[in-house]
Amino acid sequence: MARDGGENTGDKAPMVKRGYFGTDGIRGRANTHPMTAEVALRVGLATGKLFRRDPDRRHLVVIGKDTRLSGYMIEPALVAGLTSAGMDVRLFGPMPTPGVAMMTRTLRADLGVMISASHNDFADNGIKLFGPDGYKMSDEREAEIEALMDEPLQEGLAGPRELGRVQRIDDAQARYIEIAKATFPKQMTLAGLRIVVDCANGAAYKVAPLALYELGAEVIPVGVTPNGTNINEECGSTHPAAMAKMVKEYRADIGIALDGDADRLVICDERGLTVDGDQIMALIAGAWADAGRLAAGGVVATVMSNLGLERFLKTKGLNLERTQVGDRYVMAKMREGGFNLGGEASGHIILSDFSTTGDGLIAALQVLAVMVATGKPMSALARQFDPVPQKMENVRFAGGAPLKDAGVKAAIAEGEARLNGSGRVLVRASGTEPLIRVMAEGDDEALVMAVVKDIAGAVRAAKA
Repeated sequence: MARDGGENTGDKAPMVKRGYFGTDGIRGRANTHPMTAEVALRVGLATGKLFRRDPDRRHLVVIGKDTRLSGYMIEPALVAGLTSAGMDVRLFGPMPTPGVAMMTRTLRADLGVMISASHNDFADNGIKLFGPDGYKMSDEREAEIEALMDEPLQEGLAGPRELGRVQRIDDAQARYIEIAKATFPKQMTLAGLRIVVDCANGAAYKVAPLALYELGAEVIPVGVTPNGTNINEECGSTHPAAMAKMVKEYRADIGIALDGDADRLVICDERGLTVDGDQIMALIAGAWADAGRLAAGGVVATVMSNLGLERFLKTKGLNLERTQVGDRYVMAKMREGGFNLGGEASGHIILSDFSTTGDGLIAALQVLAVMVATGKPMSALARQFDPVPQKMENVRFAGGAPLKDAGVKAAIAEGEARLNGSGRVLVRASGTEPLIRVMAEGDDEALVMAVVKDIAGAVRAAKA
């Protein structure tokens, strides 16, 4: 059983009070605070001041983005801030988030920036930051950036001769394709497989279909006509029905759906039945464990992953380490414990042998490698375990701290007692919206639903 009060979730990762940054960078509605050109300018200035440590050398920042219309507003504002702080900038154009992380290390940059709101609709946008090692910026470093963001704009600017220069890198996508292809076993080919790949009209609309084609597959691309406003619109990992429809229509062997910045993956089998991140982690974990490739004797996942995954891993003598929600916390636990596989049920799959963050394309290639190696259809591999009945309800609140309410605490304690060790209760505050997320899971579906209903009712009744 687990309880998440939103302040210290699942694991003991430190929480830092932040004003601009949320659980995954800065995110919001485009042209509305904090996702404005002014804030982007301030982010550029602040990060430039923080990372321009050595006056005797040039400092480099790489920037990628997805296909949102507002990227044309955010990118130049970031560039203006960075160059005015004396940082050189390299622009990639549309590029998956994991590609930006990889290229940050490959080009020995001081900083990587991804402009994306991931799976959100086009009206939102965001700014994600990566350190020179390609890992997402820590909470503490983001706090340092925030401290500099509210300084007067004229402070700490570079002199006229020290201003940064800007250059577009035309082969960045080709470099990422080669890196992704290199993660697929060299003795294997995708020849004979028909694959539907839905790129969500997002950052991977060029690279994902091309990588699969070059590995030998017959590729049916979906969501590859971005127009600035159709990213994630009835397509991609948040709308897998579009992928499933195409799989059945073209009699494909598998469907692959990415989200707007391609760090998330959902799969469907040849019958159009979807496969979530927990099943994908189970499949890869089993294959890697059998091959002696799985490190640290287990997998890292968040408190949201199904109890069925944990039980499945136990049958193979493997452990499941849980963290609070957020792929950055999964990655932190992986690094701490030496794990090379982790992720979230939502489809963020982190394979640290290959990448420093979630990578939908590379995770899909590992699933395809299992298909090729076993000769089995995806339908025979998709259901590695039977999920435990799980119910979640989001309860919006106007203010206050519902999780500190005595009635809510009592309802949570009662729910845990009713499950009596056969399930889990998880109640947490959203990191991005005024919502309390109430989740329970257990072997008795009716009991699980009743527990969630009662706790959600207590949250609604809580005094502000």
